[in-house]
Amino acid sequence: MSRFDGVYYAYSTNNGFGNVPVASASSLTGAWTRRGDALPALGAWASGGLTWAPDVSRRADGRYLLYYTARSRTVGRQCIGAALATSPLGPFTPVGTQPLVCNGGEGGDIDASSFTDSTGARYLLYKDDGNAIGQPTSLWLQGVAPDGLTFQGGRVELLRSGRAEEAGVIEAPVLTKVGSQYVLFYSLGGYGGDGYQTSYATSAALTGSYTKAYRSLITTDSVNGAVRGPGGADVVRDAAGDSIVFHGWINNYSARGMYVAALGWSGGFPVVRGSRVRTEAERGALNHCSVRSTTSASQGQVVAYIDYADSWVQLSVFAPRAGAYTVYVAYSAGLGDAQHTLTVNGASPVTVNYPNTGWETWRQAPVNVTLNAGANTIRLTRLTRWAELDYIEVA
Repeated sequence: MSRFDGVYYAYSTNNGFGNVPVASASSLTGAWTRRGDALPALGAWASGGLTWAPDVSRRADGRYLLYYTARSRTVGRQCIGAALATSPLGPFTPVGTQPLVCNGGEGGDIDASSFTDSTGARYLLYKDDGNAIGQPTSLWLQGVAPDGLTFQGGRVELLRSGRAEEAGVIEAPVLTKVGSQYVLFYSLGGYGGDGYQTSYATSAALTGSYTKAYRSLITTDSVNGAVRGPGGADVVRDAAGDSIVFHGWINNYSARGMYVAALGWSGGFPVVRGSRVRTEAERGALNHCSVRSTTSASQGQVVAYIDYADSWVQLSVFAPRAGAYTVYVAYSAGLGDAQHTLTVNGASPVTVNYPNTGWETWRQAPVNVTLNAGANTIRLTRLTRWAELDYIEVA
């Protein structure tokens, strides 16, 4: 996804229509118009049919640079090529007779994206395709000249696969900077199903080290199944507010569709509207109640002994945009049905009902609320009987 002179351009993996299908719109939410094939001819090094993950940026000289992934005839792996055009619609003309990045020993290289730092320095990000040959995968940063083609210095490894949920795959790197913090978005897991998801890592320095988020940013579950296998995220930052654009499975997993959601920043960390963000109850402000340790709960702790009229738990949550949200309260109640009241920013309370679950059996009670853009204060106060609180999630 790119925005040039107030127009949005979406470039896609080949889908039976050319090498790099392109569509344009005056708004992120459409209507989108298909504009043809931005790359009618591949570089001489590439064979057709496997053209993936295009990225288009504008250079300082006004020309448009396309990075794309295609199959190398010589290496027999996916590699990264480049092409130039005078219009974001193309036609883009391949640069050179060889790929820009192509290392068969690491399984090939894919998913290129461009990043220009606040200093004006330009960089290429990409993924080595190690999972294609049974090796871990890494995300790389390579300095480039203003032309986006001439390498400057050696590459730097920013992140490597290793967590269980990644299944050996991290890919689709996209880098942005929020204040003084670098935020590296990436996809993880198996592309073919619901396990594909979007996460991020952060660093105070461009070259790292990067710390992976504790939980993924967008998953099939975090959006309540509204998108299946959300991945391939890109960030659009403009005067209307930041947004995240990504794709997910549609038509019974036969194709990928494009989605957009509001993106906000809580202390430099991304929050996506519609994707649940968890806040542990034990991390809030507590009054006349206390924390209890239990292995059955999220992160091993809950707030218990919310037994008195002045017992409450107060948490801060972040909303990317003002509007309607749902708070999901994770609780257990073991001595009959219980109730708390919930207030948002000190407004009139609403009642939260907790049907009896039995102690150590955790369920969620959804509550519809209206939140302000930015930080909001949620307070849960005892009303009737007894319940313990594990966490809240907001989406």
